[in-house]
Amino acid sequence: MAIALGLGIRALSTGAWTGPAGDALYAVLIYLLVGILLPARPRVLVAGLALTGCVVVELLQLTGLPAELGALWAPLRLVLGTTFGFADLVAYAGGVALAYAADRLLGVGFSRAARTP
Repeated sequence: MAIALGLGIRALSTGAWTGPAGDALYAVLIYLLVGILLPARPRVLVAGLALTGCVVVELLQLTGLPAELGALWAPLRLVLGTTFGFADLVAYAGGVALAYAADRLLGVGFSRAARTP
C-alpha cells in the first residue's frame, strides 16, 4: 500500500508536496519492512532502525554511487534516490514518526514484544 501510494502521488500530481509525501511514504515502507524482518523487537527500536536506514540511504547519495547504480538499472533510482536533500531527512523522520504512531494507536504491532507497553 505504501509503495502504491508513493508512486501514485508522484504520477498523479506535480505539486511541490509530492516529493516530501513520497519520501515520507518511503520511510513508512522501511518501517514496515524492518518490523517484518525483526518481528520480536519493540516498536521504538523498529522506528530507530527504519530512520537510520533512511538516513544511511540519503547520506549514500552524497557519494554519487546511487546515481551511477540508477543509471545502470532504473528501478534502483526509486530505492536509492540520486541526489542528497536535507528536506528528505525531515520527510523521512515524519514518515517514521507517522508509522510509529499509527502502529501504537492501532495496536497492530509485529510481535508480543511490540505489543507490550
